[in-house]
Amino acid sequence: MPEWKNLDKLPVYPKLQAHKGQFDLAKAMSGEAGASRVAAYQVPMTNGLVFNYAAKAVDDAVLCDLVELAKEAELVEKYRELYNGAVVNTGEKRLVLHQLTRGQLGDPVVVNGVDKREFYVREQKKAALFASKVHSGQIVNEKGESFTTVVQIGIGGSDLGPRAMYLALENWAKVNGCFRMGARFISNVDPDDAASVLMDIDLGRSLFVLVSKSGTTLETLTNETFVKETLRKAGLDPSRHMVAVTSETSPLAHSSDYLEAFFMDDFIGGRYSSTSCVGGVVLSLAFGAEIFQRFLDGAAQQDRLACEPDPMKNPDMLDALIGVYERNVLGYPYTAVLPYSQALSRFPAHLQQLDMESNGKSVNRFGEKVDYPTGPVIFGEPGTNGQHSFYQLLHQGTDIVPLQFIGFRQNQAGMDLMIQGSSSQQKLCANVAAQIMAFACGKEDANPNKTFAGGRPSGIIVGDQLTPESLGALLAHFENKVMFQGFVWNVNSFDQEGVQLGKVLAKKVLAHETDGALRAYSELLEI
Repeated sequence: MPEWKNLDKLPVYPKLQAHKGQFDLAKAMSGEAGASRVAAYQVPMTNGLVFNYAAKAVDDAVLCDLVELAKEAELVEKYRELYNGAVVNTGEKRLVLHQLTRGQLGDPVVVNGVDKREFYVREQKKAALFASKVHSGQIVNEKGESFTTVVQIGIGGSDLGPRAMYLALENWAKVNGCFRMGARFISNVDPDDAASVLMDIDLGRSLFVLVSKSGTTLETLTNETFVKETLRKAGLDPSRHMVAVTSETSPLAHSSDYLEAFFMDDFIGGRYSSTSCVGGVVLSLAFGAEIFQRFLDGAAQQDRLACEPDPMKNPDMLDALIGVYERNVLGYPYTAVLPYSQALSRFPAHLQQLDMESNGKSVNRFGEKVDYPTGPVIFGEPGTNGQHSFYQLLHQGTDIVPLQFIGFRQNQAGMDLMIQGSSSQQKLCANVAAQIMAFACGKEDANPNKTFAGGRPSGIIVGDQLTPESLGALLAHFENKVMFQGFVWNVNSFDQEGVQLGKVLAKKVLAHETDGALRAYSELLEI
């Protein structure tokens, strides 16, 4: 059994602290030394991806101590405990099984006589069969017409991950002949969100996927009612247009209000649920079950690589360790996620929830306050748009913000033009390379306003093209990175008590059970 210790109690921690201020990133990345470093400081991922960390503020001495940190924190052993069914989510006393939705890494995990891998596969097969029937015209609307649009109703992990994954593969699917249905998403309880979707689709030919594990999520059920009323006003029977993704014990599970119900369980947190039926139903309807399976296969392959005990051969673990070093030794409180791929336009938003909801904790797994920083603030936008937005602060602001670039050598659409001597894709990739070096090396100038200090670290994940397999690997990489960092910080990365208090107070406001400032704010908003 691995031992759970706070980071500052590990023997290697003071050794890591001693490295602060000892490395000159600008010097290391300059000239031929920089070229050699780019070639050496990288580790293969799966499905053609590579994690390159040459522009990170680490050298061989730091990396040696990070390898020691991985051993002392028993990262591989804790990962093994997780996928073999230990109660790693101590806050809610639950197993953590999202890896099981895409593959069996270790021993069978049986809960109350149910093999959980078989359970997840069964639900995926049910979703695949349902999608096939929709695509073939066996499941149609009241008029016998086929469905052409799928709309997911959910919030948080029931929206961010599936939405990001859909957008990531939409163009790819169209080019490769596997685009089946357009997908839209309703998440915000703001009625303008639902209205904007409902006014823009053919209601009669739309299929709605309601996602709520408990069947009681306020925002989701409010939006469900909004959709049902809109369908009724259009003369449509909501029960012919809706399916549910929920738990077997929720009030939605066996209701005649839905064409079908697909099940998840308490062992998969919302932000880790894209590879469960939360993502599987909408993605199978949009692209076909075989494309969703390819996505799962990509994630499963990356999960297996994450079992590698040597961090220098384990990109997920190495990325996590470098992130801990940046947070706890170099003192950087932020990380910017910068995908140079328009298909990944919502990927930073998904990672924002994944990381900040998982490791935004100030007490350890035993409820004791920790004396060191934990999860960073995550933000980001696709390049090159971000370059014309917030990169000014990243280049010349007073805070150093570590950067996570993602780039691909080829676009998805296969459409490109030579303009002024280079293609659009070449311009995109040129900007990635230029930004990495600009951040690392900076530029001196007699005019202080035009001086760039440099020394701003970044890593990049590079691949040939964003495909279902590489997307799955990319998703698993960041899920595993967050997991390993949580292990190092000795926090529970799998509960989210921080989202509950606001929900409780909102219910009091709606019930008019308020006093003091809460009552005053309620009156200000005319509730």
